[in-house]
Amino acid sequence: MNVRTIAVPEPKQYQGKPENQVVGRAKPKKPKKPKTGGKSAGALRRTAEGLDSRRVAIKALERITGAGSFANLVLGPLLDRSSLEGRDRALVTEMVYGTTRMQRALDHLIDQFLLDEVDHHTRSALRLGTYQIHFMNVPTFAAVDATVGASKKRVRGLVNAVLRKVADAPHDWPSDAVRLSYPDWIVDRLSADLGRTAALEALEAMNEAAITTTRDDGYVQDPASQEVVALLEAQPGELILDLCAAPGGKATGLAASGAFVVAGDLHAKRARLVRRNATSTGSVVAVLAADARSFPVREDCADAVLLDAPCSGLGSLRRRADARWRIDPDAPVRLGAIQRELLLAAAALVKPGGRLMYSVCTLTTAETTDVIKALDWPASAPVVRLPSTDSDGMWSQMFTRPQAGQRAV
Repeated sequence: MNVRTIAVPEPKQYQGKPENQVVGRAKPKKPKKPKTGGKSAGALRRTAEGLDSRRVAIKALERITGAGSFANLVLGPLLDRSSLEGRDRALVTEMVYGTTRMQRALDHLIDQFLLDEVDHHTRSALRLGTYQIHFMNVPTFAAVDATVGASKKRVRGLVNAVLRKVADAPHDWPSDAVRLSYPDWIVDRLSADLGRTAALEALEAMNEAAITTTRDDGYVQDPASQEVVALLEAQPGELILDLCAAPGGKATGLAASGAFVVAGDLHAKRARLVRRNATSTGSVVAVLAADARSFPVREDCADAVLLDAPCSGLGSLRRRADARWRIDPDAPVRLGAIQRELLLAAAALVKPGGRLMYSVCTLTTAETTDVIKALDWPASAPVVRLPSTDSDGMWSQMFTRPQAGQRAV
């Protein structure tokens, strides 16, 4: 179960009365120290950390929406430069990723109380506060207080007024796409390909924060990816090619069977990532940078080939908070054409009687059933894993190359 941790700021401390004035000949009293409302040093520290958490979150959101930076590349360095630790780092991560995912729903709740467009800082603060109130169940006074305090002084009045109105406003969603915070085309595409009910369930699941699953060798890998490795049934001594291998989770998983794995990726930087992960897990994997469409091995050589093809990623959006706002509507069809090229190139490397696994972390027809029509080999039934609270979505199918003289079906 995904547990969300929140830091609840304390009420504003009471600063005491002003210094007593002298009246007549009365002896002036000594100034009293400001009262703290009974707060301990620890409570005051927690309040400061709550403000710092929101400041870091607002700064990250400004860069994501204003500068178009990638969420995962922005957040890490900001956290490293902060003094936040443990639960506060986890809080910032949840707030930034959650706010980024849900920004369309948040804007719907916010915009009814804005007369004019606001700058990126103000928009980020309003989204952050609204996310805490409506999706994290942070008490309104705490969410408003901390978010206003973390905002720039010039906009604190506006942020305070709008968030208090948002807190009291009823939800009135004009569509499932707004309620679930996706572009219309993603909801329409998955509804057409999966059916409305299955699509909405998948989209709701991908609004939850991703959990961490760790293999026995310490490598963190989603259960859907682990399932693809298991379905290939690698055997000791087999030659297995992983053509689009980065970051290397499937390649190292296959190597654990005792098979000889050759892993490649188009980009040298990503190939180096595969090599690092192989080293860290103690896996024996030969790594090279190569285009899967012209992989530098002879044809008909491999006992098995894994083609985990580049795709739109519409089954793994929970892991990429900003991906839904970056993918364009033409991506599934455009990528489907590339996937067919890759599939036919991969097929040429499989020896007669060998196996070919095609997998993608998406669920669109254009990238799954439309692609595999290019290959007329015997195949197992497709394995379709819809996104859930503990797993990404994945589509995979295994093919067997006919023996010499055997007819394809």
